[in-house]
Amino acid sequence: MYDLLLRPRPLMAGLATAVFLAGCAAPVTAPPTPPTKTVPKCVAAAMGEPLIGNWLSVRKQKGVAGELRTLITLNADGTMAYTEQLKRGKNPSQGLEEAGCWRRDKKMLVLQTLESNGAPVNLDDPIYTNRYTVVSSSATALTVKSQDATRITARRMSPGYRLPF
Repeated sequence: MYDLLLRPRPLMAGLATAVFLAGCAAPVTAPPTPPTKTVPKCVAAAMGEPLIGNWLSVRKQKGVAGELRTLITLNADGTMAYTEQLKRGKNPSQGLEEAGCWRRDKKMLVLQTLESNGAPVNLDDPIYTNRYTVVSSSATALTVKSQDATRITARRMSPGYRLPF
């Protein structure tokens, strides 16, 4: 008979503890969803903008073995394509293809990459926004200065020009 009297006590104590702990637990909620960032829409360039076109730069860069070929296509609708190719003798070319928007802000040429090698980019990463100071431009040549003060000179290419691979 003594066993019967003691059994309910541990059972009731366990039940009371479970109820107490359940009241202390925080409600389970889903983690907050980060806000989706909308992809910027390209804005058409001003009528008669002289930077519209295909610009090819061929240069050597300190610390890079080979020749860098860069083709920047600035379209009137504000879209841009940026193709860079590293040529190293008989080795196959290595390349990078980016697409996005461009704009001219007084003496600044701003390239905003939206896709790199066909994949969307992290729009919060500053590496995908490049600013160049326009040093000079004519019907046949464009010279810009990058943020690290590197001067890049490019020549105008015919519409539809592509880098050979």
